[in-house]
Amino acid sequence: MNGGQLTVVGTGYNVAGQVTPEALGWITTADRLFYLVTDAATSAWLKSLHSRAESLHDCYRVGEPGIEAYERMVERMLSAVRAGHATCAAFSGHPAIHVPPGLESVRRARREGFPARLLPAISFEDCLFADLGFDPGASGRLMYDATDFLVRPRSFDTTAALILLQVGAIALSDFAFGDEPNRTGLRVLAEVLAGHYGWDYRVALYRASQLPMFAPAVDWVALGELAAAPLSVVSTLFVPPLPTRAVDAEILGRLRETAAR
Repeated sequence: MNGGQLTVVGTGYNVAGQVTPEALGWITTADRLFYLVTDAATSAWLKSLHSRAESLHDCYRVGEPGIEAYERMVERMLSAVRAGHATCAAFSGHPAIHVPPGLESVRRARREGFPARLLPAISFEDCLFADLGFDPGASGRLMYDATDFLVRPRSFDTTAALILLQVGAIALSDFAFGDEPNRTGLRVLAEVLAGHYGWDYRVALYRASQLPMFAPAVDWVALGELAAAPLSVVSTLFVPPLPTRAVDAEILGRLRETAAR
């Protein structure tokens, strides 16, 4: 390949099994390949595809806000683009969903006049729908970052499914090794949700499988048990929808009239 350009892709989960053919093509043919993934198996697989694949994990500093690491990642990727390399960056899951360096690197490259695009990929949410057997088209679904959901209160529809990201990392902004969740944040979240659903309402803590031989982590607990439940800092919370609302007879009648014409 010739000329500075950037393509950002997602690796999905389950090692190589969820990578699209389009993403695989860019991973294998790029001049420079950067990656940030959540498991050693995917890291090894990417290195087998591209001998000079470079991990972005060393951009993190213990005790430092993650946003500073993201800035280093973006600048490292763009340095390769500015040097005239066809550059690919691979991130776990979908690179536009809760992966700040993915979107920001594309935005910044475009502002500087370089060709840049972000490819669709399998996300944690796609895995969740399949693993829980949930159809988001039936009741609708809402998705928020768990910390943002708490610190910026909003009205929301409880008859749609609620998906909260990174419930184990509520209010945690500094990078740290390990997987210990913020139990205080979980207690606060449980209190807020119980006001809408009740303490006995059962919710699911979810984490997609990263290896084909292992099942996903799905733990159903009552909201009253949430703070002590097993989870990681990257676990997702799935709150099933309450019963659907009554049908508006007047609107339904008008729609039927339109359909009959």
